Amino acid sequence: MNDLSVAPRASVLNVEDLAQVARQAAHVVSQVRDRVLSPATRKSPPLHSAQRLASICGIDKSNVSKRIGKGDLPAGTVRVPGNRREFTLAEVRAWTKVYRVAAARPAGAPAIVITASNFKGGSTKTTTVMTLAQGLSLRSHRVLVIDLDPQGSLTTLFGILPDAEISEEETLAPLCDGTESSVRYAIRSTYWDGIDLVPASPSLFGAEFMLPARQNAEKGFRFWDVLNAGLDDVRQDYDVIVIDTSPSLSYLTINALMGSDGIIVPMPPNALEFCSSGQFWNLFSDFATSLSKSRNVQKTWDFVHVLPSKVNMVQPSTAVVLSWIATTYGELVLPVHIPMTTVTDSSSTELKTVYDLSKYEGSNATFVRARDAYDSMVDMVEKSIGTAWARKLAARS
Repeated sequence: MNDLSVAPRASVLNVEDLAQVARQAAHVVSQVRDRVLSPATRKSPPLHSAQRLASICGIDKSNVSKRIGKGDLPAGTVRVPGNRREFTLAEVRAWTKVYRVAAARPAGAPAIVITASNFKGGSTKTTTVMTLAQGLSLRSHRVLVIDLDPQGSLTTLFGILPDAEISEEETLAPLCDGTESSVRYAIRSTYWDGIDLVPASPSLFGAEFMLPARQNAEKGFRFWDVLNAGLDDVRQDYDVIVIDTSPSLSYLTINALMGSDGIIVPMPPNALEFCSSGQFWNLFSDFATSLSKSRNVQKTWDFVHVLPSKVNMVQPSTAVVLSWIATTYGELVLPVHIPMTTVTDSSSTELKTVYDLSKYEGSNATFVRARDAYDSMVDMVEKSIGTAWARKLAARS
């Protein structure tokens, strides 16, 4: 006989029971947030070593000292004890603007819009958006991130409490109801130099009713094109715009996908995630095909990337599912695996990413392995962004 420490519930549950569960969940979540991220506390970007600076710039570490001697770039700060030279995020960006000029946005090219999407929760979609934005910023790009998920997980990662600090008017709800025509009103600066944010809050869920209501009431209204049109005013202000979406084919998710130049689909290698991804492609392709036939909307994307995430090669099934992913998606699969590590687990409990850490208290090898994987992902997406810029400029000439 099993020795159960908790006896099974004897009675059925009613609506009030579920409401009590909801209140308890909200209470615990509030305590966690208060502990990790109180309203009086704001996140701050990490410091970077000279070795890390050299790696991002693509130069040898010895060249850092030589360039400092010229006096034309920030010298960082020498910390004692240890005489370790460290650079702030703003200082790193000053260096990368010089050393990575070949990857900069060409004059006249618009911002490239990238949406991360997946119908399965827990696929690291929000983390992918955050790390991609941070990585591109480290490489000198100016990035706008847009949170289209009413849960506001991305907003929380930026150190902002969605339900306590963000009103409906500060989300994209006014754009969806027609009060605003540009996203500019909702843009705010963040703790991370080079990244601006359009936040979300639970009230953004109302957009799922606003858009179909306008479709019925306004002649010629294009419910799928609201975000795309709202971005026109800011496309020259940023190099890249990255959008986080909810795990469903909602009206907001459709707007993000239809307004994007590129799509990233994070995909953990397990059977359920793989099957869920099939639903994503089926539903969205059906919608896009219907829109093409009924409204003659011809939509193309410069790139679509499938990103293997939360990869744990110790699991026997991982290699099998990775082979399914490779067979199904072929060249769409990025040749990098984002590993499931103690680094990503521990940093996420503190509402941080790998790029938020100046150092890791655990194994340095594990930390470097995780960070290197994200660096590779950012490098590959940056190349796709460069190709998209070139294609758009060629189309204009």
